[in-house]
Amino acid sequence: MNIKEVSLNIINMTLKAPFSTALGTVVEREGIIIKVMDKDGTIGFGETVAFSTPWYTEETVHTAFHMLKDILIPLILNQPVRHPSEVSVIFAAIRGNQMAKAGLETAIWDLYAKQQEKPLWQLIGGDREQIPAGVVIGTQDPAEAVESISKYLQEGYTRVKVKIKPGHDYELLHKIRRHYPTIDLMADANSAYTLKDVQTIKALDEFNLLMIEQPLGVDDIVEHAFLQKEIQTPICLDESIVSIHDAKSAIHLKSCGVINIKIGRVGGLWNAIKMHDLCIKNNIKVWCGGMIEFGISKAHNIALATKKGFSIPGDISSSSRYWEQDIIEPEISVNNGGITASLGYGIGYELNKKRLNEVTLFKEIYR
Repeated sequence: MNIKEVSLNIINMTLKAPFSTALGTVVEREGIIIKVMDKDGTIGFGETVAFSTPWYTEETVHTAFHMLKDILIPLILNQPVRHPSEVSVIFAAIRGNQMAKAGLETAIWDLYAKQQEKPLWQLIGGDREQIPAGVVIGTQDPAEAVESISKYLQEGYTRVKVKIKPGHDYELLHKIRRHYPTIDLMADANSAYTLKDVQTIKALDEFNLLMIEQPLGVDDIVEHAFLQKEIQTPICLDESIVSIHDAKSAIHLKSCGVINIKIGRVGGLWNAIKMHDLCIKNNIKVWCGGMIEFGISKAHNIALATKKGFSIPGDISSSSRYWEQDIIEPEISVNNGGITASLGYGIGYELNKKRLNEVTLFKEIYR
């Protein structure tokens, strides 16, 4: 692929409104935008979706920057890459650091698709140009949640996810269901419960949820298998599935009925595709999760979600969901409940250079 140069921009943007989970509240979002350039000047874009602090995984923006600068980028610049699927093999000797790996790997996928003069979603075998859009409500206040849902339903979103935790679960879901008895609704617990809370979780069955996401430990697969036997609502695993091996283990143990596939969490687009294929083969539903991303990561998510197995609307919302102005152009928009995959080469979006410069904290180039 003749990769000549890699550049990193650490950026920071303020969310339009605070986003709360059981693990914490996000007001500002740091991230790393990655540009990979070949000898002809063609550029591929990627995004590392680690947060500023290790509340979601052990990775942070600064640990990911170190991994990219000192280990991953030199690996890519010092050996030939013929196809993006080789990147995960090159990175295999480096343990963990999935988000750092994914940021660079997805930039290489975008570059490769542009070199091949094809949209990325077509290159990876996507079979639909239109994907359904889901939205996450980042408040646990029932009245605010109901108001937010009304707004997003008017904008066309077809699936709603709310964040729950002990003491902020039954009442929240009860009030939402009273106002919206038929919407596709799911709850994300971000590991806030234990097996001592089985009866509390079981009580949520009455709300006919699409799924309850990661109710137990962040790295657990075994206890989720016990819980799934006790409740009717399908369990969706998120944080505890960081590799193909994890997914195979969860399937073997019957720990879940759904897996949330996040490109950043599983180490890249190629791993995400392989996990999609494994789940479909074993009748496990999949959907594409979000990480309060900027537009580059959202664009990669759109490409992934065009694959046939993603039957559940993902956390893929419009640019305006979180940002007054995104870093891409055109910005991503939801129309009539869906997002249309771009027919442009690669991810189909370009960086808004003026906006990127406004929000960049630090930049470095490697050749």
